[in-house]
Amino acid sequence: MTSRDTLTFIARRLMAMAVLLVVLSFGVFCLTFLAPGDAVDAHLGLRPRTPELVAALRERYNLDEPFMMQYWLWARDALQFDFGVSSQSTLPVSEEIGARLGTSMFLAVYGYILAMLLGIVPGVYAALRKKQAIDRGLVAGAVIMMSMPPFVLGILMLYVFAVLIPIFPASGLGDGFVDQLYHLTLPALTLAFAVSAFLLRHSRGAVIGVLDQDYVTFARARGLNSRHIMKRYVLRNALIPVVTISGAMVAFFVIGAVFVESVFSINGLGTLLVSSAQKSDMPMIQGLSLLIAVIIVSANLLADIAYVALDPRIRLGRSS
Repeated sequence: MTSRDTLTFIARRLMAMAVLLVVLSFGVFCLTFLAPGDAVDAHLGLRPRTPELVAALRERYNLDEPFMMQYWLWARDALQFDFGVSSQSTLPVSEEIGARLGTSMFLAVYGYILAMLLGIVPGVYAALRKKQAIDRGLVAGAVIMMSMPPFVLGILMLYVFAVLIPIFPASGLGDGFVDQLYHLTLPALTLAFAVSAFLLRHSRGAVIGVLDQDYVTFARARGLNSRHIMKRYVLRNALIPVVTISGAMVAFFVIGAVFVESVFSINGLGTLLVSSAQKSDMPMIQGLSLLIAVIIVSANLLADIAYVALDPRIRLGRSS
């Protein structure tokens, strides 16, 4: 794929991403009008209703304007990361999200790296030991991990490695990078295990499929080094479908973080979303929903770009 084709592909994906985000933002904005009561009640949350506060809210959120004008003004503010004031804490939504975003991103990236290592490496190893005891054991372990919900696995990990065998702390974030890495190891492993089990089975199947291809047999017949065949022919082709699903894994990390942060008492976006939903904090729910949508769509865009980078022969929307 030439650089021009790559730029065209990226431009198409960016346009599709922009359209999708517009649709998602409209759905998030409509949450205010789908909630019980009127739009003022949605923004009030659990605060007492007074004439002065109602008038201030109607002016702040342009509730006297036509519906589409309200959406346009809300979307314009959202582009500047302005979602109004939380009805729960009376602080700006952007400040509340910004204060917790770093912790959640640290946990998500840590869990993602662990998931890739714990999924791809054993998956490749199991494929190379096909139908042997180690292969069957890894596949059986992956099935068990995939069957366990994140919050159940989190409680089990907490009990075993923080109570019975106190290797890791049960809660807290720590001070500094190394200490934070130590404190978030258990939550990150909890997030990673279910995803790594899925990746293990997927990468195992992909490697087995590539090993059966004629070009691998021909490379062996030519006397090429096994390590060279593995790197040049097997992994390069087998990782393409794995990279394709890696973007979809981000959605699981976002959803799983809600339960994991609650189990390990982590003050992140997951616990903020749960408390906002419990207290009907509509501005906060809108801000978090749109942020999560942007993260998931962006992750899928990066996965598509990585998909093309792994195999330059791919032509999307045109023939080779």
